Amino acid sequence: MASPYAQLDHRVRLEWGPVGAAETGPDSTYAVVVDVLSFTTTLSVAMDLGAEVLPYRWRDDGAAELARARGATLAVGRLEAAADLASDAVSLSPATLRESSGVERLVLPSPNGSAISFALASGGAQVVGACLRNRSAVAAWLATRLLADPDATVVVVAAGERWAADDSLRPALEDLLGAGAVVSALGAARVAGWSPEASAAAYTFEAFRGSLSEALRSCSSGQELIGRGFGSDVDIAAELDSSPHVPLLHGDAFIRAQ
Repeated sequence: MASPYAQLDHRVRLEWGPVGAAETGPDSTYAVVVDVLSFTTTLSVAMDLGAEVLPYRWRDDGAAELARARGATLAVGRLEAAADLASDAVSLSPATLRESSGVERLVLPSPNGSAISFALASGGAQVVGACLRNRSAVAAWLATRLLADPDATVVVVAAGERWAADDSLRPALEDLLGAGAVVSALGAARVAGWSPEASAAAYTFEAFRGSLSEALRSCSSGQELIGRGFGSDVDIAAELDSSPHVPLLHGDAFIRAQ
């Protein structure tokens, strides 16, 4: 019996976090990972710079080993980079990446966005990364393929955050907005068949469309980053439709889709 959580009656699906990805990913042709205030916004900035991104599930010694083996720059933690005032290190902060130079290949550790991306790919879906900055580009790329193949489907996975107390999923407004932005753009491209979950996200995005920057800066995750001194990251995340590039997971790396 098919899982009721797979949203099989709908072409455009939406779920949350690793568990949601596991429920919907294996039955979807394409999968869109959305992690707005971290992984996918940094990923979009890397695509703007023409860099290849090697996602890595954990920030451990393996990440440094991968960077050495592939001749890549290793992105460190936001706070780690900020603690060393003399450092020009690239971190999960998209602002540090935008200010960098000469980064051609980047190892990007992320226990959330990276782990979800690899899990979806292992389930057979073609994975792309989306945020508010590139949502129209991602939707246009998907729409071309969905409209050409009536059997093709897509799931948009909002990564969400984690509660420190028990590591449970915290549905995050920024990822709801990012996921809804992609769905809304698919609708503008005449891709129909939204699940109720996808529809709810799109309606939420449209409700906040005229005040995205304010919403991101006021929501819990935005306030957390601003409080830690990363307000510029929130501002970059709010740059709606500023990037024309689609990050496509090809093997173990995100590259620009053609």
